[in-house]
Amino acid sequence: MSETTRESMEYDVVIVGAGPAGLSAAIRLKQLDADLQVVVLEKGSEVGAHILSGAVLDPCGLDALIPDWRERGAPITVPVREDQFYVLGEAGRIRVPNWPMPPLMSNHGNYIVSMGNVCRWMAEQAEELGVEVFPGMACSELIYGDNGEVKGVVAGEFGKNPDGTPSDAYEPGMELHGKYVFISEGVRGSLAKELIARYDLSSGHEPQKFGLGMKEIWEIDPDKHREGRVTHTMGWPLGKNAGGGSFIYHLDNNQVYVGFVVHLNYRNPHLYPYMEFQRFKHHPMVAELLEGGKRVAYGARAITEGGYQSMPKMVFPGGALLGCSVGMVNVPRIKGNHNAMLSGKAAAEAAFEAISAGRSSDELTSYETEVRQGAIGKDLKKVRNVKPMWSKWGLTPSLILGGFDMWTNNLLGLSIFGTMKHGKTDAEATELADKHQPIDYPRPDGKISFDRLTNVSFSMTNHEESQPCHLTLKDPSVPIEVNLPKYAEPAQRYCPAGVYEVVDGNFVINFQNCVHCKTCDIKDPSQNINWVTPQGGDGPNYPNM
Repeated sequence: MSETTRESMEYDVVIVGAGPAGLSAAIRLKQLDADLQVVVLEKGSEVGAHILSGAVLDPCGLDALIPDWRERGAPITVPVREDQFYVLGEAGRIRVPNWPMPPLMSNHGNYIVSMGNVCRWMAEQAEELGVEVFPGMACSELIYGDNGEVKGVVAGEFGKNPDGTPSDAYEPGMELHGKYVFISEGVRGSLAKELIARYDLSSGHEPQKFGLGMKEIWEIDPDKHREGRVTHTMGWPLGKNAGGGSFIYHLDNNQVYVGFVVHLNYRNPHLYPYMEFQRFKHHPMVAELLEGGKRVAYGARAITEGGYQSMPKMVFPGGALLGCSVGMVNVPRIKGNHNAMLSGKAAAEAAFEAISAGRSSDELTSYETEVRQGAIGKDLKKVRNVKPMWSKWGLTPSLILGGFDMWTNNLLGLSIFGTMKHGKTDAEATELADKHQPIDYPRPDGKISFDRLTNVSFSMTNHEESQPCHLTLKDPSVPIEVNLPKYAEPAQRYCPAGVYEVVDGNFVINFQNCVHCKTCDIKDPSQNINWVTPQGGDGPNYPNM
């Protein structure tokens, strides 16, 4: 805790992050007891500004939380009508039939949505119940009690100079104290990372694994639009260079979501995930769809991919980790929002039970039990080997063996493979540059493919330039003296927003471009970059993502 004097406010539950997990927790708390004092703090300029997801939503989480969401006008109106899956070659494609796939892979009953808009609607539901929702309030610091428990957070600190000293316009922010503090920051959040290290929450669990998801919204020719169509691809252009694939979702208003995911355990530091995405759009199947259309938005976000065996301990004295702060994405389904909602609901029920019994600041063990043994754990356990199979054996064997493994888990509740391990972190997976050939990427044409900085302008990203850089280096010498000679400084390529450059022998950080994807914090081979939150309201301002 810093020595700065701040005012404080007391709540029953303080929630960091207005994503599906945090808002679900807030809503459920007020459903259980309207008199509970609940606050949600969101670093984005508005709720939804930093939400980026595919997204095809399994409504089971919302069904459990707000059963009458249809009557309440939730922005969930485009049911999936058609499911397609292709393996791509450079010029061709092979359609994978739906019938051999396990039932869990079907999107029947799911919806194509903007999760940003869903979260905006959820925030309205929360506020109607009396939840205090404060956007533009970044939580920069955890507050610990005398016994080492989490007591609260510091939120709303503004006006620091680039060197971290207070400026004339400095506002110290406030301390928000809670009987319990829920951390639902999303993937690789700065507070969650601190808590996992402080309380050794990953002990006994596999390292978390990640992917980088990049997404564009396109308005296309109405004659090509097929509302409700869901298409996934694997294969080209990644090939053997990396795991990953694409999604193309036809929502309403002649718009499509075009997205690309690269697993961050790739070995070749010359790989350029953003350019793989741009090259993908020139596949004949995709280029024909987009021709004559218009890109209207761009964004990027890391995705948790470790699954069942990588979920850390979720509770600590005084609080809990929710949603993607734990990592609850079902990788083969490319879905995690339903589990995030269920985790928020479960955490709220555990906190309500504890507060009703006069408890506070302890570990909500019933929450962790529900996550691991309930619907979330069952969802993730069935698919736990798909990601490590892909990492170990590549695309084709993992398609066959992963499908078989999901079938045995679905029918028999067991796997002949047991629970496979992930092994290395994504940073450790990066190999030396001289072991690999540089990759020659085509120049973007400005019609279907675009350079990074042009695309970043379509994320509506903005940071106040006079504040401290939120991309901190543990050792400023490492990028040039270690990463450049050993790994060809991959930060120049893995960042989907062009934040990092090597210019005249100097490592340059253009933090104003940062879309808060957290890839640098994950993939830097020296683990030298630490992402911390900038002041509230800064970052991307995603519409309809």
